[in-house]
Amino acid sequence: MIYLTLLWAFVQIGLFSFGGGYAAMPLIQGQVVDTYHWLSQSEFVDVVSISQMTPGPIAVNAATFVGQRVAGLPGALVATLGCVLPPCVLTLTVARFYYKHQSMTLVQGALDGLRPVVIALIASAGVSILSLVLWPAGFTLSFSSLDWPALLLAGACLFILRKWKAGPILVMLGAGLLGLVLYGLGLLPGI
Repeated sequence: MIYLTLLWAFVQIGLFSFGGGYAAMPLIQGQVVDTYHWLSQSEFVDVVSISQMTPGPIAVNAATFVGQRVAGLPGALVATLGCVLPPCVLTLTVARFYYKHQSMTLVQGALDGLRPVVIALIASAGVSILSLVLWPAGFTLSFSSLDWPALLLAGACLFILRKWKAGPILVMLGAGLLGLVLYGLGLLPGI
């Protein structure tokens, strides 16, 4: 029964993940954390981090990780299939329709209408993850519960990425090492 539940949860994610992996994050969070309680919010943030660092699409990586966690290797295969199959079918169908009708104003209008939705989904995932990282004890409007070192580290990484166009892999490795030193060795409270 768990396999059918995993399949159905990730088929829903695959069906409605317009805009790529980051746009799927709120959908994955809704299924995995809120609906089925397979992961806590904190574990979900870890899954997102791991999914970003491993090769492949973030939604597929997250599906594989969650499936493995819930039902072992068969669960990983079922969750991954559920996440991948609907977009493949939809992409083939839409591609055929698009190439046949791409010059139609109606088609271009529909695509123009989807862009803001995709941006909103990506922003929603970003705000959700950012609030969990910066307020590990739970989001409040109080600056006293804000994880200031995490905020400074995020700001420094953003600055390095934008100003010096540093490779994201190097920035992630550097931030991970710094996080290990500061948080993992107990030099700072937090995560």
